[in-house]
Amino acid sequence: MSKRRRDAEFTAFVQRASPELLRIAWFITGDVEQAKELVQASLTKTYTAWARVRPNEAMAYTRTVLVNQQRDTWRKRRREVLVDHTTEPEAAPVPQAPPRHLADDVVDQQELMAALARLPEQQRRVVVLRYYCDQSEAAVADQLDIAVGTVKSTAARGLASLRGHFATIDEGIR
Repeated sequence: MSKRRRDAEFTAFVQRASPELLRIAWFITGDVEQAKELVQASLTKTYTAWARVRPNEAMAYTRTVLVNQQRDTWRKRRREVLVDHTTEPEAAPVPQAPPRHLADDVVDQQELMAALARLPEQQRRVVVLRYYCDQSEAAVADQLDIAVGTVKSTAARGLASLRGHFATIDEGIR
């Protein structure tokens, strides 16, 4: 394949996939700026492998790169926190302008992001990939390099936490 054709195909893919990738990254990170950086880094890595990526699997490939990139960033940040005991970890910020998606039907988008931000990193990734991206347990396990049973239990704990959070809010409204 010529470089010009490859670049044209990749550009078309970026235009189609960027909004969805941004939403996924935003749900995983809880921050619009971090999500944009994560998508950019993921697309850069996808471009370098574009000759090996099958067109019908490009989105799945890039989503896997995105999740792995976020996990690497999280690990690096965690190591830095472990080394520097003088600073306290910051709470995950709630973004001001979320991308539009079906999840926008939730009555309070800010409350959803706050609830997701309270989940541990792995629970958040599993819940987003499993329920927002509508992936099977096996696909999530493959992308995160964990066992299917771990996906099931992590998703159950994450959903229980989210349900508990929203039940508390619902009770406060009545």
